[in-house]
Parts: sequence; C-alpha cells; structure tokens
Amino acid sequence: MTLQRMDNTGIVVDDLAAAVAFFQELGMELEGEAQVEGPWADQCVGLDGVRCDIAMMKTPDGHSRLELAKYLSPAPIGDGPRNTPHNTVGMHRVMFAVDDLDDTIARLRKHGAEVVGQIADYQDIVRICYLRGPDGIFVGLSEFR
Repeated sequence: MTLQRMDNTGIVVDDLAAAVAFFQELGMELEGEAQVEGPWADQCVGLDGVRCDIAMMKTPDGHSRLELAKYLSPAPIGDGPRNTPHNTVGMHRVMFAVDDLDDTIARLRKHGAEVVGQIADYQDIVRICYLRGPDGIFVGLSEFR
C-alpha cells in the first residue's frame, strides 16, 4: 500500500468569508462550499452534533487544497493563542510559492495580513517570509529566483 497524495489541509476559522477572501487574494480558487453535518461527520471528528460550513480552496495548478471550516456546533473552542511563535509544537503554517513576493504581501495586507519578522533572502535562491492571516493563520510565502 502506498500513499496516493496529500488531499487537503483543514483549518478551522472564525470568519469563513474573510478567510475565503484572503486565500482568493493569494490566488487560490474557491472550488465549492457546503454545510457538513450528520452521524458520519460526528464519527469522523469525534464530536457530537457537528454542523459546520466549509469552503474548499484549490491552488491554480489544482494539486493542493485547503478546507476552511467554520463550526456552528459544537461551538468553536475559544480563540486560542493567535500569536504563538514559530517554534510552538504542532502544525502552525501553510507555505505557498508565489511569483512576486512584494506584490502578494501588499495585496494580503488589505486583508489584515502582517509580516512576522522580515523578508529573508536565502543564498540568492529564494526570498521567504511568514505572515499572519485571518484568525491568526500562519502563512509562509516564497519567491524562487
């Protein structure tokens, strides 16, 4: 048995519309929206009474997807830490390759994004930075030369 592919990465958000707008500005395409609920959803995530709105976003090449989810029930658990440092244990960022790092940052700032640290240049191969998006989502951006 071999792994076929990575299907998607799921991110729980508080403001689904803002998260969709942010990732559309980044260049992702809204593939579809739905409401998820029922016994199968409860079984899958290990919660009772699951009902959430989801938006599936895909990259322009169609190979990668983000599933953005806004829980309606059970209620989302608190805000949690939104400004944790990069060395916090657990999943904390999604990385995207972009054509123009400066332009991308400028466009995402209109959606509340803030660069964490500075833009770094690694051996004239790649410019890279991390930023915070909606609901504190840690997003990495890289521009290869």
